[in-house]
Amino acid sequence: MTQPPGQPPHGAFGAPQDQPPPGGGFGAPQQPPVQGGFGAPQPQPGYGYPQQPASAPGPYAQPAGPYGTPGPGPYGPQPGYGYPQQQPQYPGAPGGPGTAPPSGGSGTGGGPFRGKPALIVAAAVAGLLVVGGTVYALTGQGDGRKPVAQRSDDPKASGTGTPVNPGDGSGDGGADPENLNAGRKSGEAKVLWYKSAPDAPASGADAPGMWITGKTAVKAAYKQVFAYRAANGDPAWAPITFPQKICAVTPRKSADDKVVVAYMNGTSDRAKCNQLQEIDLDTGRKGWTATVADGGLFDSALSIELTLSGKTLMVGRSESGTAYDLDSGHKLYDKKKYGAACFPTAFAGGTDRLIEVASCAAGGSAEHDEISQLDPATGRVEWTRPIKKGWTVERTYSVDPLVVYLTNEEKKAWNISVMDGKGTFRSEVKVNEKFAPQCGLAILARDLQGCQGVAVDANTLYLPTDVSGGGNEIVAISLTDGTAKWRTKSPTDESMYPVEVEGGKLVAYVRPSYDAGGQVVSIPTTGAAHPATKLLQNPQHTADIEGGFYDGAVDWADGRFYLSATRLTGSDDAKEKLMMAFGN
Repeated sequence: MTQPPGQPPHGAFGAPQDQPPPGGGFGAPQQPPVQGGFGAPQPQPGYGYPQQPASAPGPYAQPAGPYGTPGPGPYGPQPGYGYPQQQPQYPGAPGGPGTAPPSGGSGTGGGPFRGKPALIVAAAVAGLLVVGGTVYALTGQGDGRKPVAQRSDDPKASGTGTPVNPGDGSGDGGADPENLNAGRKSGEAKVLWYKSAPDAPASGADAPGMWITGKTAVKAAYKQVFAYRAANGDPAWAPITFPQKICAVTPRKSADDKVVVAYMNGTSDRAKCNQLQEIDLDTGRKGWTATVADGGLFDSALSIELTLSGKTLMVGRSESGTAYDLDSGHKLYDKKKYGAACFPTAFAGGTDRLIEVASCAAGGSAEHDEISQLDPATGRVEWTRPIKKGWTVERTYSVDPLVVYLTNEEKKAWNISVMDGKGTFRSEVKVNEKFAPQCGLAILARDLQGCQGVAVDANTLYLPTDVSGGGNEIVAISLTDGTAKWRTKSPTDESMYPVEVEGGKLVAYVRPSYDAGGQVVSIPTTGAAHPATKLLQNPQHTADIEGGFYDGAVDWADGRFYLSATRLTGSDDAKEKLMMAFGN
């Protein structure tokens, strides 16, 4: 089913509200900038803004389908609550189209949650298939220059150069050969280690995935998977090299620290992303392998997505999915066409939960999406919720609890909805705000779990606001009624983004600026006040390196902060950045 132009529906589960796409922000699909990174382009005004209730039913007012007819409530037409609100350009939508994300303050370079906001690409305007909520983050310099840091003649004099410690395991890790800590001031964290990227073709290459275990930090880039000791960056095991480029990975690791990597079976235009390899992140042991079969007509493995749910690996094609046992690699079952021309198009997984999104009756008058929950081990359908015609399920901000981001191309509206464990509408976001989570580019697939800069716990959704300059806010939104519980402002003039909830507190990342490194802060999730307490102050000496990671991904584990590139430009101007770690 053609994806709507990255414009999210307003509101939440319940009738989507008509609203124009907000100008930017994590969430709404943005027009892909040349480069990504935290700080993806933000949606234009309208997206993400709470919409005025429309009379039309919301995305959950479902059309009749194989799993039953539309029911009342948020899934059927209802006035007010849940209806998409009408708004120009989806203002306020998460990652809405139209506006680029604010570069924030005077920070330099792109990088995690940094860079110019990506614009939502409307299918009608740009002719591209864009997944709702997609934010294309720009990582270029604030002045529009190419985001490639040039190495300083004297690495001790400045931290703005590009270190050359290779990411191929040959570097000496914690020895800090580039003297990145030479200019560290009192109170600043250390650069624990830094790795530059392997050579990539001039056309660029993907560097997907970043997995942190209690022992290792593992990163995929182009044709290789690298592993470093988390504490000091020393090689943990020899790089694994594949015969062709890596084309998909499981974004999350299993409970026992396993992942699956997919790589191409050739280099021609007809080559497929169908070769699977299981890897143990702690030891580097290569486990089982498999070749993904094609589905039916127009359903080949040219492009796939990998999703983990407990011990089940789901391999999603454009119109079907195949499940494998993660321990053995044995095929478990297929998910294929069902009912009135419904084809599975995307999957999202959690610890013991597997969500399927299907496109039904594409091109017909009854065209609509459906959300189903599957038993990960057997594929049995536990419940199905049809979505009202015109609405597309673009992202899952969380699987448990299930928080879904939808868009309506015709209405230029977005909607963030919450569903309970039985598929019943629980609430929708009703906060009138422009949000800016960072969502990756998804053209050939929906990439349901491709967003950063958003966090969810049992009762609350945490979203960053989009601002045109200066510091933004993080808004805590109740999953019970969709209203704002509290909000807290960034401690600096740079934007702040949720990373995860840990020990009852929200961990967030504050972008670096010209005169200061980034920060990792902790925010109480309960109580009357929600001040940001600094956990790490990254060094000013390396702020330019930190802010220059191309298409950055971040993680916080065991008191250490990691960031890495997710795309390599293939530029020969300087050694590209791959991964960096900070700690005390």
